[in-house]
Amino acid sequence: MERVVKKLIELNKTISTMESCTGGGLANAITNVPDASKVIKFSAITYSNEYKIKMGVNSDLIQKYSVYSMEVARDMAKVISNYSNSNYGVWITGKLKKMDFNNLNGEDDVAFLSIYDHDNDIFYDVKIKLCFDDRIDNKNQIIGEFIDKFLKIAWFFLVKDNYLCYYLLYKAMAKDGVSELFKRVYVWWK
Repeated sequence: MERVVKKLIELNKTISTMESCTGGGLANAITNVPDASKVIKFSAITYSNEYKIKMGVNSDLIQKYSVYSMEVARDMAKVISNYSNSNYGVWITGKLKKMDFNNLNGEDDVAFLSIYDHDNDIFYDVKIKLCFDDRIDNKNQIIGEFIDKFLKIAWFFLVKDNYLCYYLLYKAMAKDGVSELFKRVYVWWK
């Protein structure tokens, strides 16, 4: 998580989180890092549908897709970013080895992570198949997926303004269409 906070500081960006199944674990991991106060603007745990809706999630999306869906994850990531005026909004939802009688629809043992980039109006989504029997291990898996995805996003924005990187990619592409390096970067990025 230290790398995430460092990249946010380097990029002069802020982040806010809205968590359900991780119960604030992501915000906790961020705030355990020195200088986190420079980047985190807001965090909330919204376990109940009532408070998801009060925070701004579209109740029609919950009815149509369930809270355990990428559609709802995307909506909340954007809502939290707008609510807190953060560059990035993160929403995490999922079923962690437990039946939810308030939300019967949705896949079991799957989490949905959406990172909304407010500045570019882009969503970065990850559907996570949970691997563990233990809730804490599953929460740590989700947080690890966030770290991996966010560092890929940050890497892209750090190099996109680097003209040398563009030049090298251009030269490699000019040589044989799409170079093996570019293909590997593209696969890694996705």
